[in-house]
Amino acid sequence: MTSGLTDKNKILITSALPYINGIKHLGNLVGSMLPADLYARYMRLCGKDVLYICATDEHGTPAELAALDQGKDVREYCSEMHDLQKILGEGFDLSWDYFGRSSSQQNKDLTQYFYQKLDEHGLVYEKTTKQVFSVDDNRFLPDRYVEGTCPHCGYDKARGDQCENCTRVLDPTDLINPRSAISGSLRVEIRESKHLFLKQSACTDMLRSWIVQKKLENWPILVSSIAEKWLDEGLQDRGITRDLKWGVPVNRQGFDDKVFYVWFDAPIAYIAATKEKTDADGLPDTAWRSWWNHRDGADDVFYIQFMAKDNIPFHTVSFPITIFGSDDGWKVVDYIKGFNWLTYYGGKFSTSSKRGVFMNQALELYPSDYWRWFLLSNVPENSDTAFTWESFQTAVNKDLADVLGNFINRITKFCVSKFGDKIPDGTAFGQYEQDTTVKIQGLIQNYLGYMNHLDIRKAASELRSIWVIGNEYLQVTAPWTAFKTNPEISAMNIRYAFDLIALFAELSKPFIPQNAQTISDIIPVDLSSVWTEKDFNFNLSTADMRFNMPDILFSKIDDADIESLKQRFGGE
Repeated sequence: MTSGLTDKNKILITSALPYINGIKHLGNLVGSMLPADLYARYMRLCGKDVLYICATDEHGTPAELAALDQGKDVREYCSEMHDLQKILGEGFDLSWDYFGRSSSQQNKDLTQYFYQKLDEHGLVYEKTTKQVFSVDDNRFLPDRYVEGTCPHCGYDKARGDQCENCTRVLDPTDLINPRSAISGSLRVEIRESKHLFLKQSACTDMLRSWIVQKKLENWPILVSSIAEKWLDEGLQDRGITRDLKWGVPVNRQGFDDKVFYVWFDAPIAYIAATKEKTDADGLPDTAWRSWWNHRDGADDVFYIQFMAKDNIPFHTVSFPITIFGSDDGWKVVDYIKGFNWLTYYGGKFSTSSKRGVFMNQALELYPSDYWRWFLLSNVPENSDTAFTWESFQTAVNKDLADVLGNFINRITKFCVSKFGDKIPDGTAFGQYEQDTTVKIQGLIQNYLGYMNHLDIRKAASELRSIWVIGNEYLQVTAPWTAFKTNPEISAMNIRYAFDLIALFAELSKPFIPQNAQTISDIIPVDLSSVWTEKDFNFNLSTADMRFNMPDILFSKIDDADIESLKQRFGGE
């Protein structure tokens, strides 16, 4: 398929970097990495040249404090957590082409390079600032470690960098009644410190022109509206250094005791992780630059980012300014797929309150495809979505077990009992089979259209509708009844149903890759053309093929389990 977001063959995908200080919850997963994987898998099936890049975001105070809490050196802690997050991502079948680290040498080099370019173009200046210093903690407090009341909306747990409630960007000194988020101490005072600032205000017109163009290219309203809100409020120059030890060193005289702000270096890690990959593969610099720099071939690349709404301002303002401001041929994002939040029964996931489900816990409870299907079919595209155990149970039991799994189990068991382990032939397909084929072809085109435009919930709904046709076909044809009077007709019904099994497996690969592969193994035929042929015909001539009898594909979740899980994870 070539219609949709792009006709380009090279697809560069990045998802928001998971922060290093702990295991991520389901909201983090569905807000960036999981839908990015869905799109990466789909684009590969369409024959595109895909590069899906992610990395752990490792710098900043939270990493230092998490390491301190565990009694470990921050480098050791970050290395361990990177490995753990990689394992958990792979447990959810996230098909990264590379999962790097923002603490890599490549990211240090590129961050310093971008700073140097911005400085050369007059977009960086020194400024002595007033910062919050915690007397009891004996340290300057990074923006996000100052809490207080938002001066705009009155939210009493606003952070010093951004209010999560109204999404306004803040400075710590803006907060009313500031306090240390580390110790809760109110003994905070304002002290002076010299820092580097990025002249975001000088880039307002350029950025607005770019955002207007992206709106014309049908960026999601969520993304463009947040970007425009920032612009309408007036872009403020942004500090890009911090008083910390852990981070990318600042290559400027007089700044030896500072590092670059984590939000300056983290997006650059998308590029750096690509270089990590090609360096590991022993390839020349042109290999990674061909994805990222127009002078090395990036004109042929479509670049798409996936992130939750709280990350959107930094990717529609700060990072583009870094790219544009460097004026050195670097590629800026073509499309941003933004998401609202997944809540837990309408409230926040909370590690400290042991409320909600985290990635390691999820994989201990149920197979990854159960979670993938629920999360993707309920992805918070247009509004926040509440996770409940009841809705998870419904997705597994009604969609996976009753619709897809039931159809496959009924067909394979009946075939074995009446025809053995080979697919029977029977008569030629009749009018009802032809009509069903036409109906399915229409649904496939709808499904592919939604996938091409990244309407994920609609795509999931259409895929389920395709699965439903299998059960409808069995209800109408009733091959077990036909077998009593006309085994030839029954055999044809079964052969057509096996064609549907193979088709369902192929179409389900982006959403439930493990079970899709298991289903494909039942009848190993090549249906890859479904992704590229407009008028796909799935008359597979499977008669006399031996098939593999599957185990139960999806086990149902009972009500007693749901009640237990609600108690364990702090349900409603």
